Amino acid sequence: MTRHTPPPGFDERRFKALERSGFNRIAARYADGAWLRASLQTALLEAAALAPGEHVLDLAAGPGLLARDAARQVLPGGWVLASDIAEGMLAEGLRRATDEGLPDLLAAACDAEHLSFGDGRFDAALIGLGLFIFPHPSKALAEVRRVLRPGGRLALSVWGAREMVPLISRAQDCIARLLPAPKVPRPSVFRLGEPEVLTALLAEAGFGDVQITPHVFSCRFDGAQAYWQAFLDLARGAAEALARLPEATQAALRAAVADDIEAHRDGQGFCFESTVLIASAQR
Repeated sequence: MTRHTPPPGFDERRFKALERSGFNRIAARYADGAWLRASLQTALLEAAALAPGEHVLDLAAGPGLLARDAARQVLPGGWVLASDIAEGMLAEGLRRATDEGLPDLLAAACDAEHLSFGDGRFDAALIGLGLFIFPHPSKALAEVRRVLRPGGRLALSVWGAREMVPLISRAQDCIARLLPAPKVPRPSVFRLGEPEVLTALLAEAGFGDVQITPHVFSCRFDGAQAYWQAFLDLARGAAEALARLPEATQAALRAAVADDIEAHRDGQGFCFESTVLIASAQR
């Protein structure tokens, strides 16, 4: 097994079903949490260097947070197609796009590893904090390369190394300490968090001119419960499994998390600085 492939015994169908149902369940709340990722979104769009008139694909688009900002950059004449496995997230994004005066945002629910779009259809593709979610990121990248025109561009973000992302790792450490190891591990969200790993993956998929830039962003929370909820929203597939635990176990997890994040206390709340990698590449 490499960092690009799922663990032995991994149930790909069940994993994707959990991700889909989990994100569909929290579509509105996830969209309301856009402030958490504002600077990250800006950095990703800067790397994409979109221009008016371009046709753009946004993969793992969720409720269209990135897609809506991208649409503003390619108008007039251009358009953005938001794609995600969770159709409820896309529906939420379309509702918000209409409310924001962007009624022409497009959306299509599909699996990123099996895109239903024609070859060479897009000028640029975006994947915001999504590539590590795909069981086979190399398959997704091959599909992205297929649907990009020659010379088309890809811009994406992934979580950095584990020790650089306390926003996720603090809660994960509590879970690992208090709960038995899962019988079949999930792919790690940090598996692409080293620049050389991500660079090699993009090169193997046939992309050139690969550029990797770390980006540090801060998240503030008023209390431990707000942090815990944000973690559950970001790790939605895992959160679906956690929600099935006895309430006493869930309460113990929340208490452990509250203790552990004291290291991040800042005044009346908590502040987490985390690193993502912003990558750009060309077909």
